[in-house]
Amino acid sequence: MDRDAVPGRLLLLHGPPGTGKTTALRALAREWREWCQFDCVLDPEALFGSPAYLMEVALDKAGDCSCPDRKHEKWRLLLLEDCDELIRGEAKQHTGQALSRLLNLTDGLLGQGRKVLVAISTNEDLARLHPAVVRPGRCLARVEVPALPFTEAAAWLGTSAGVPAQGATLAELYALRDGHDIAGERAPVLQGQYL
Repeated sequence: MDRDAVPGRLLLLHGPPGTGKTTALRALAREWREWCQFDCVLDPEALFGSPAYLMEVALDKAGDCSCPDRKHEKWRLLLLEDCDELIRGEAKQHTGQALSRLLNLTDGLLGQGRKVLVAISTNEDLARLHPAVVRPGRCLARVEVPALPFTEAAAWLGTSAGVPAQGATLAELYALRDGHDIAGERAPVLQGQYL
């Protein structure tokens, strides 16, 4: 994909903590650096909670290109990490108009003619997200970042020593590589915890 072929404006990365969503976004920033400026949004609640702030960000010219030809202006990608509360199924009740403003920026009138993409990372399962966020045609991509299966994890690490039979997250593999024992650090899987 390049600046001339952007089929959607929302990039959604989802998966358990430590699987490598941020690492994937850093790799994407390096790959797209010629045509897309990445900006990390530290205050998504404020950005989507304030129409004036959102308009200031959305209307800001991206990149360092001073070309008079708008075709060569850089795209801008707003990165919202771990933004679960903004896109959950019950987001409208908890965040008010923030979800509507996000959708308007990515797929509505506000986003029309703007070279703005939004990337959101979340630990939530897609089934728990608001249907408007995951509907067909909204996303540039919905990327699941799971833990690596045992064989891939062992190949990444260069050994199977310490790799759990069910596989490992990228964070766990880095810990193993650095000599840590992750067996006692893994969060237990809770099943059957009904109210």
